[in-house]
Amino acid sequence: MRLRAIARWRLLALACLVHAPLAQAVPSYGEVRQDFSSSETRVLSREGELLQRVRTDSTVRRGDWVALGDVSAALRTAMLLSEDKRFYEHAGVDWAAVTSAAWGNLWNQRTRGASTISMQLAGLLDGDWRRSNGGRSVVQKVGQTVAAQVLDRRWQKTQILEAYLNLVPFRGELVGIDALSRTLFDKAPHGLDDREAAVAAALVRAPNARPAQVGQRACGVLKEMRRDPKVDCEAVVFFTEIALKKRAFDASEGIAPHFSRIALREARQATSGAASKQTAAASLRTTLSAPLQRFAVDSLGQHLQALQGSNVQDGAVLVLDNASGEVLAWVGSSGALSQAQAVDAVLAPRQPGSTLKPFLYGQAIAEHKLTAASLIEDSPARIPTASGLYIPQNYDRSFKGWVSVRTALGASLNVPAVRTLVMVGVDDFFDQLVRLGMPMRESGSYFGYSLALGSPDIPLVQLTNAYRALANGGRYSPVAYARGGKPQFRQAMDAGAAYVVGDMLADGNARVRTFGMDSVLGTRSWAAVKTGTSKDMRDNWAVGWSDRFTVGVWIGNASGEAMHSVSGTSGAAPVWASIMAFLHQGQPSRAPKPPADLRAQWVDFGAAPAGQSGAGFPLEARREEWFLAGTAQPRFALDGQATGVDEMVGGRSLAGRSADANGSAAPPAVRILAPANGTIVAVDPDIPPDRQRLQLVADSAAARWRIDGKDVARGARWAWLPWPGRHQVELVNAQGEVLDSIRLEVRGAGVKHSKR
Repeated sequence: MRLRAIARWRLLALACLVHAPLAQAVPSYGEVRQDFSSSETRVLSREGELLQRVRTDSTVRRGDWVALGDVSAALRTAMLLSEDKRFYEHAGVDWAAVTSAAWGNLWNQRTRGASTISMQLAGLLDGDWRRSNGGRSVVQKVGQTVAAQVLDRRWQKTQILEAYLNLVPFRGELVGIDALSRTLFDKAPHGLDDREAAVAAALVRAPNARPAQVGQRACGVLKEMRRDPKVDCEAVVFFTEIALKKRAFDASEGIAPHFSRIALREARQATSGAASKQTAAASLRTTLSAPLQRFAVDSLGQHLQALQGSNVQDGAVLVLDNASGEVLAWVGSSGALSQAQAVDAVLAPRQPGSTLKPFLYGQAIAEHKLTAASLIEDSPARIPTASGLYIPQNYDRSFKGWVSVRTALGASLNVPAVRTLVMVGVDDFFDQLVRLGMPMRESGSYFGYSLALGSPDIPLVQLTNAYRALANGGRYSPVAYARGGKPQFRQAMDAGAAYVVGDMLADGNARVRTFGMDSVLGTRSWAAVKTGTSKDMRDNWAVGWSDRFTVGVWIGNASGEAMHSVSGTSGAAPVWASIMAFLHQGQPSRAPKPPADLRAQWVDFGAAPAGQSGAGFPLEARREEWFLAGTAQPRFALDGQATGVDEMVGGRSLAGRSADANGSAAPPAVRILAPANGTIVAVDPDIPPDRQRLQLVADSAAARWRIDGKDVARGARWAWLPWPGRHQVELVNAQGEVLDSIRLEVRGAGVKHSKR
């Protein structure tokens, strides 16, 4: 024994001489704890709550640092029995184990390894002492021995064991007990039982062994833990094989997966080099509000559940702070309800439908071409296009006749919007949308007059931010993904025009003629809102603002499949209304103050013309209206009667009927005045199909109407409910003789275009 002691002290003396500088470099427990980084970034809300955990290190899988007190007693016992039985007795090196290993090597006998937990931790802290594929050299072994004893002197035993459990590799990319527990057992380390703890301990000794080998070793550890040699090893092996196949530790988990990716990307772009690496490994506080995000997720999910019978699976919600542009809520998917959960619908380009109308009327008002009280005709219109005549329809069964711009926008009438676009010009309106931050991949002429009804593809984030510009008096600034920045505003629309548009969108009376008095769009406090539905009822929107917030909602299907009978008020609007109510449950929204150059004036309206509902009575009730400087007038009335049906070409109204297919210009004795031969009827997807009518007009009250060979009505006018396909419309006399005929085609919501 004396000779052994002398040899040990000589070895220590040599080690101290050779490795004294290395020993001084052993870090403290605090330094190791501070340098530890999870492979996940914790994305936090503006309140500091955890929103999302996102994996940002693809080279290794580490969870959070786990305090020793949060590790199950079974795991601590299993680890000590497997790796270092005399951990609390030695001073970093187990000399008894070293001696036993030396004698075993001398006599070619297999013995338990002499490496203690302190020595293994030293190797984990410094790669120079780490075991390579060829084993450790004598110099490495001596250095590791010295470092282990330094660790034992400087650190507490509990600190050594805690650091070891958090830094030790287990299997494959898994490092640390938190990653192991959550991946293989789907639980936190404090919940591991003795069997799970035995498997964890077995993996330390043989991390890449076959599952059966790991299971056999775990069975041995479990026998020592239970002090029972009759443990069923077959059951332990089976359990081990099942556990090693699990991958329960998701790469991302939380309530804001899509926004978290964007926030992390923005954070990386804002930093570089070492700072970027640190940002990726640390927690990141964002602009999102945790209570609002949770409410938005729940509200969208509940509404989509109610719409499942209407073939709706997906949705998205975006909430912006008006002043700063900061994102307060970002729900990019309906989650489990969706078949495309990874698709971020806030960023996906979609047709916005009627939600572009406020910008169109705002431009017309800013250019002094219209005022909120100006009269514009809502009557059948034929617009020549390359593929035929485009005939836009409205929400209810008939056209409204002459209405004010306020009513046209509030009631979302399509024909007045198209007529307004003819006044403004397609290219000029296109440029206005670009100034408001909406991306356009094509030119204005590519979209033509359909631009008034929302034909381009625009993501929810840009559309909602454009509405935020209206909330800020026409001033545009980009969306802010990080806190604390000062928005850089630029004037994108006249401030007075933006105010008038907001006042019209907040006017419940303006919506009555289409949406009724009890519309879901009505809020308890001031808010401006517009709905929209895209072609073939594929996308449904509700976007609007209060004095502090702008909210955008989209619902539809990520696949592009059409919804079934979902209108603006039954689709996205209820979600928008619930979120706006949540935002202002403690502080009602207040109406904005008008710009200094706006003028309020009472206006009267002239009588409705003959043939229009309410003929002889004022077109609209007397009211106080807002005007830009130089545009005010006290009365709005008609100078003459409208023809009722016109064809719009380059801003001109051309009365009369087009020539037939043979080029004959001579009309029959009794004619069909509308629609024209070859008309293509575009059914508006914003309107439920059973609430749309096409006006058939003849020049004789004795006319009889026949469609596709069936008698359907009589009289000079008839409101026909169109159905998909090509149709032949005929005027016949009492004897059944055909007096005039036309052909037309109906396309629209849920209708596939027929092929020739």
